Amino acid sequence: MNFSLIGVAGYIAPRHLKAIKDTGNSLLAAVDKFDNVGVIDSFFPNADFFVEFERFDRHVEKLKNRGVCIDYTSICTPNYLHDAHIRFGLRVGSDAICEKPLVLNPWNIDALQSIEKETGHRVWNILQLRVHPSIIELKKKVENSPKEKVYDIDLTYLTSRGHWYYTSWKGDLDKSGGIATNIGVHFFDMLGWLFGDIQKNIIHIHEHDRAAGYLEFGRARVRWFLSINEDLLPKEVRDKGQRTYRSVKIEGEEIEFSGGFTDLHTASYSEIIKGNGFGLDQARKAIEIVHTIRHSKTQGLVGDYHPFARKPLAVHPFTKT
Repeated sequence: MNFSLIGVAGYIAPRHLKAIKDTGNSLLAAVDKFDNVGVIDSFFPNADFFVEFERFDRHVEKLKNRGVCIDYTSICTPNYLHDAHIRFGLRVGSDAICEKPLVLNPWNIDALQSIEKETGHRVWNILQLRVHPSIIELKKKVENSPKEKVYDIDLTYLTSRGHWYYTSWKGDLDKSGGIATNIGVHFFDMLGWLFGDIQKNIIHIHEHDRAAGYLEFGRARVRWFLSINEDLLPKEVRDKGQRTYRSVKIEGEEIEFSGGFTDLHTASYSEIIKGNGFGLDQARKAIEIVHTIRHSKTQGLVGDYHPFARKPLAVHPFTKT
């Protein structure tokens, strides 16, 4: 299969490059407005590279006119550009493989479904937790448990970010979708995949450096907390010099899935190429959840909230003197 890649200078792009290579395929062309892309040499040194999207577009069209088909367009760009770049991939005659979040708004999915019908090509979303061995085993356990069983879950994810975060697109709510969308969407997708349709979505806190709330699925009650603030890390984590803390407790029991992340993109690509990937319908639930979080009024610390939500709020870096 032949691939093109949009956003090859991005943080996540090397996982896509590796997945393309490990599945025995070829990267023909890549584009990014930043030219610090020496990583390409480790995977596809003969791929053509462009810093201007217009020239990349022209190149792909010239390949098409010579009978060289781009089978897949991989998209590793900022969240707010996903929709436009997916449309590009479909319209040049390829399927699109896009990082999460697929899009920022549920109605974007509706429009992409129309373009799928027009072009006959598919949109695939990287939802790597669905192919994680530990999560697959957990899904089997849930499916084999009594149907009336409703699980109590605490989800905690802290991934420290420095002041650069607020200058980048990730710190812009309109571009990233905010904390819950940017770092939480794959967890919300996992929960919906495991426990069914959403029943309640209550937001306790939604600040520049953290978000917390309560989700109720058909078979789970979830207290969740997400943050990029290093000061909120548990002491034992900070004492080890670590900057990330990930915890999912089900009925008080920790689910271990911190390992095995490095090859999940390759596993995702393998399934997509077989036609078994996760398409627009599978992506919809998590997009609806984060869209609601982004646009709902916060309730404050009332009801059943995550214990980490009690931690004092921090001053936004740009307000410090």
